Amino acid sequence: QVQLVESGGRLVQAGETLRLSCVASGRTSSIYTMGWFRQAPGKERESVAFMILSDGSTYYADSRKGRFTISRDNAKNTMYLQMNSLKPEDTAVYYCAASLIVAHTAPQYTYWGQGTQVTVSS
Repeated sequence: QVQLVESGGRLVQAGETLRLSCVASGRTSSIYTMGWFRQAPGKERESVAFMILSDGSTYYADSRKGRFTISRDNAKNTMYLQMNSLKPEDTAVYYCAASLIVAHTAPQYTYWGQGTQVTVSS
């Protein structure tokens, strides 16, 4: 089992920067992919970015490329999502997820955090 706990979400103004954290615990050595997803009210959950832990390679949804950066501190078992130049349309609940395999889409992830709310005001 893997447990994930996100933090860092809050209310910010458009243009500001925010960093989300996701702490993993449990059988973290079995994790192959970790990702960030988000879900806005009335919309489907969508991928933001993910990282293959074995080689640190990262992948971003096209609309987030350039503004968002995913990173990881192995010593702390923590994954981060740095979000720059935030826009009101970035408002959503952001979820951290972990998979034991290569995972590109939400159904491929086994473990999920509880989510952290990010609200961007205009």
